[in-house]
Amino acid sequence: MGESVPVLWLCGPSGVGKTAVAWEIHQRIADSAYVDIDQLGMCYPATDSDPHRHALKARNLDAVVAGHREAGASCVVVSGVVDPRTGPPVSPVLTVVRLRADRDELRRRFEEREGAAPTAEVLREADALDASDFAALCVDTTGVAVTAVADEVLKATGWPRRPRVLWLCGVTGVGKSAVGFAVYQRLLSAGSTAAYVDLDQIGDDHRMRSRTLATLWRNFRAVGAQAMVVVGPIHDASTLSLYAGELGPVDLRLVRLHAGVDELTARILRRGRGESWAQPGDPLLGRPESELRAVAAAAAVESKTLTLGQRIDTDGRTVDELADALVAAP
Repeated sequence: MGESVPVLWLCGPSGVGKTAVAWEIHQRIADSAYVDIDQLGMCYPATDSDPHRHALKARNLDAVVAGHREAGASCVVVSGVVDPRTGPPVSPVLTVVRLRADRDELRRRFEEREGAAPTAEVLREADALDASDFAALCVDTTGVAVTAVADEVLKATGWPRRPRVLWLCGVTGVGKSAVGFAVYQRLLSAGSTAAYVDLDQIGDDHRMRSRTLATLWRNFRAVGAQAMVVVGPIHDASTLSLYAGELGPVDLRLVRLHAGVDELTARILRRGRGESWAQPGDPLLGRPESELRAVAAAAAVESKTLTLGQRIDTDGRTVDELADALVAAP
């Protein structure tokens, strides 16, 4: 599952309540989609290599989830059986919750649904699942109402967790790259799988950048990224909407760094002398002081026109102080 949309898979033996609980959760979450995995494997006879069609269902689920994502779903809720030995394929966007019930309860529910059908196979499957450890969470449904089980699943998993994207914007010389990279390093040190992107390095215009950023984000998510730090300029709400639409369901936080003219001038002069991070193709590196001062003056004027995002004043604050504050913010 290379998609960035989060997927919640409720599994368990027949009669445990997978479909009922999954549908209840789906009904509670706006813009969510629901998939019954058993509907994706109706192809007989099964192959010898995939007798229960678990691999086939997983491949088909990838396609269905991708379709829901393209249609605008914020997340996908899945119900259905899994291979009790291995569980579903591991994916950074997938949360697996196993539902269980006591044997007498399972037998009663199954017989109510299927009549006099034999229950031995269902109970063997339940025992095998009880011995497994692939699920992130196990919830006992014995004697518990569907709504209460749904409550427990959502509370215990915190689902759907949207991945976080922190975007630092602001005028030339305000410190976007320096602060952004420091935040990125702190996320890594805290044990998060995170990504960092400087928009100046991936394209010349916002349409190209937004599409490229979205592709990078999907690739980052496919290898486990839980967060991304983006640095680069943005000036209007319509452009922000362009990026948000391309990125899909994320918790996007836009922070605008601000500095006064004196601070901007000092930083831009240092950058021109090569005393800061060596940005590939930096247009300020080696420029005359008069030109650098003109750039700083223009940046100070431009900063007064910017309104998007949460403003953070950087005058008199070090890169480390700013990065610590951004990481600590909820």
